[in-house]
Amino acid sequence: MIHLPEAFISQTKSLLGLEETEALIKALSEEAPTSIRVNPNKATAISGESVPWCETGYYLSERPSFTLDPLFHAGAYYVQEASSMFLSQVIKALPEEPRRVLDLCAAPGGKSTLWRAELPEQTLLVANEPIHRRAMILAENLAKWGHPDVIVTEDYPKSFSHLPGCFDVIAADVPCSGEGMFRKDPGAIDEWSKENVDFCAQRQFEIISDVWPALREGGFLVYSTCTFNRAENEDNIERICRELGAETLPIPIKEEWKIRGSLTKDSLHVYHFFPHCTRGEGIFFALLRKTSATAPEKKSKGRPELVSQQLARQLSAWVDAKEPLAFLLSDNNMVQGVKEDFLSIAWQIKKQIKTIRAGINIAEIKGKKLIPQPDLALSTIVSPEIFPKVVLNYEQAIAYLRHEALNLDTTERGYLLATYEDRNLGFLNNLGSRANNLYPSEWRIRKQC
Repeated sequence: MIHLPEAFISQTKSLLGLEETEALIKALSEEAPTSIRVNPNKATAISGESVPWCETGYYLSERPSFTLDPLFHAGAYYVQEASSMFLSQVIKALPEEPRRVLDLCAAPGGKSTLWRAELPEQTLLVANEPIHRRAMILAENLAKWGHPDVIVTEDYPKSFSHLPGCFDVIAADVPCSGEGMFRKDPGAIDEWSKENVDFCAQRQFEIISDVWPALREGGFLVYSTCTFNRAENEDNIERICRELGAETLPIPIKEEWKIRGSLTKDSLHVYHFFPHCTRGEGIFFALLRKTSATAPEKKSKGRPELVSQQLARQLSAWVDAKEPLAFLLSDNNMVQGVKEDFLSIAWQIKKQIKTIRAGINIAEIKGKKLIPQPDLALSTIVSPEIFPKVVLNYEQAIAYLRHEALNLDTTERGYLLATYEDRNLGFLNNLGSRANNLYPSEWRIRKQC
């Protein structure tokens, strides 16, 4: 049986009662289920039981080595805890179709990839993570997911206050005491204390307060934690409603899902996942509508720095986009492709927020050369005609993902798309005598077979 702090057990008894607390402790002592969510744009056949609240989610009977699966690196699926996939139902419950969504605390990318999979095509997703190391993981996972209408940023919530009323939806999976992760992360048990719960609750409210000006009046906040207690959940939701100006909205659920409502007030629309009730980890969701006023949206001065028309025509042949792209010249001579409809807001964000990537990294300009980028290979808009494909078997695919040299059986020269089971993995530059592996060294597989 898992050993939990007495203060946590006492806290949980006050919320759930003795019988349910014992059932929760028993569930936390059992093995956590393994679940994945498939990429609808890179569909792959999955043999597993469906996650009831997410059409693209599946439970697996055993946990394979995802690191040694090329399809995982191709973005064909994402390994995600099943309870957090309830976000799918939250998105469906939005009363309006959003145009701009900010995922504020987005690393490593599970919820961001789900947002991007289920949002309408005319919606821009901004995925943010303030910690650099985690922000780079977020950028990698979103690049592998492959959707072009994403901006990845690396900044703190307060910075977004300089974009008043910019977003229709802000999702905040706020840092928490991690009670819902006790089963998956034993270290979370050692770090737990009542003082840390109180600290997290105050920090969470400050995060929402800092970003609140960026949410338009009538816009929506999706608040989530991976914890059980009322201080970080119900109490914070009530405080947001009372002090910032908001109301909770209902999310349709089915009785057989065994999702719990508010532990404090029946009138509060909130949703708890407990491991002894649902097949997943502990998580909490609430959907709120902002009722307070917001300052008018500001427009940035100046114009985006675009590549020349000649270069734009050349790069346009590299993509197969449904709508025209604008090609931004970013730092380090990187060209990023952004849908023209999103150019103005992308430029506005880049002026105010530290931005890692706007849209898709298309090419690096190196002297007179254009070097296609891994993001382009993994994206859903790479041209199927410009870059010849080379089919890799499993051993070759793993070698490629290890950033090793390959011997290719092909007469094609120049930049080639390395593929495995009809999914793109990245680019190679075949010079004839050798093939340069262009897979990013920082993404390479280090685990041995």
